[in-house]
Amino acid sequence: MLATGTRPPILVLGWGNLSRGDDALGPLLIAGLHKALGDAAHGLVEFQEDFQLQIEHAVDLVDRQHVLLVDASVSCIAPFEARTLLPLRDASYTSHALSPDTLLQVFLDFQGAAPPPTTLLAIRGESFELGASMGDAASRNLQQALEWAVLWVQERQGDRVNLATTRASSSSNTN
Repeated sequence: MLATGTRPPILVLGWGNLSRGDDALGPLLIAGLHKALGDAAHGLVEFQEDFQLQIEHAVDLVDRQHVLLVDASVSCIAPFEARTLLPLRDASYTSHALSPDTLLQVFLDFQGAAPPPTTLLAIRGESFELGASMGDAASRNLQQALEWAVLWVQERQGDRVNLATTRASSSSNTN
């Protein structure tokens, strides 16, 4: 089992390509969520982005209490869909990139323990051409998904956010 030390309890990992139109939805949600949560996320949430989900991301799940995976999707209903993931071995297991369900299976195989509770946020996209800008519909979908993601994180942070905010306020008041 991999020992990692202290990690934020929540991981938000999005993937996609900023140069491919609506494929930018994952990384753009990560950036927007980081900005929306601001200092309240410090030490409680780790934000990561990549071009695609890979087998190595199983290591990023170690020592997490909650995980949110974010990607663009042509098959989900607009504006977005969120679903709880379960470990599943599929055809992507040995490929260059893998499915979110298979990532959890890799974690289970690697760690010999159940993965942390993981939610997939699939944001509806339509155009993924190289060099294209994100479409108007995808931008609207992103905004709605961002509002949902802020609530998702806040629900999982619970009183820890209030405690962190109170500590920060107290320390600045005593100086």
